Amino acid sequence: MSEEQAVLVDVSDGIMTVTLNRPKAKNAANRALAEGVAAAMDELDSNDEIRVAIITGAGGTFCSGMDLKAFVSGELPSVKGRGFAGLTEQPPKKPLIAAVEGYALAGGFEVAMSCDLIVAAEDAKFGIPEAKRGLAAAAGGLIKLPRQMPPRIAMELALTGDFISSARAYETGMINQVVEPGTALEAAKALAAKIAANGPLAVAISKQVVTESADWSSEEMWDKQQAVVMPIFTSEDAIEGATAFAEKRAPVWKGR
Repeated sequence: MSEEQAVLVDVSDGIMTVTLNRPKAKNAANRALAEGVAAAMDELDSNDEIRVAIITGAGGTFCSGMDLKAFVSGELPSVKGRGFAGLTEQPPKKPLIAAVEGYALAGGFEVAMSCDLIVAAEDAKFGIPEAKRGLAAAAGGLIKLPRQMPPRIAMELALTGDFISSARAYETGMINQVVEPGTALEAAKALAAKIAANGPLAVAISKQVVTESADWSSEEMWDKQQAVVMPIFTSEDAIEGATAFAEKRAPVWKGR
């Protein structure tokens, strides 16, 4: 398989699907995969025709983490400014959904954590087993996991390196949907279609507030939210949304 095929990108009906395409390596991240994902995220945020993206893996596995063979040869699967797999340090401004089949382990789990929503098959497994290899989940696992599930459960996963099922991940609030094996991408596309149907400005600003407000104090949160959301109330899309509702038709968004 050539390096150019490490990531496949498809865009249809405003939805970008990014497929990690190293199935023989369980979609382990090498430099080519990281660069491919980073390029896709750049395209997602710069192309007004794309409203939302999905990231998934080929061959029944989401991502098994870092390609250890590449690592020991000195190759790092990261992109400056974007982080591991071209994603973990700087996710896109637009919504990103993980469609998980099989295993999302180590860096693969950290890629999923970097997404806004996660849809997973019933038999999917999640974990940060780095401690079992004398490493640490430094691509976001140790930082993000305690913010996305109860801290003591996150601590257990970090210290033991054990896996959890999608059912358990759902119970902790880590993932959004558990679906039948083989249908994660289909379910993610249905979720993406709901997002793509909404006003693009409203979606982008809503994501921004939900993401950034975690670091806002109670004294500043209302003023900070006001500064972010006020522009949408005078936008053409806001007028179009209200008009379309009154006229009982689907809105035609302009993104401004």
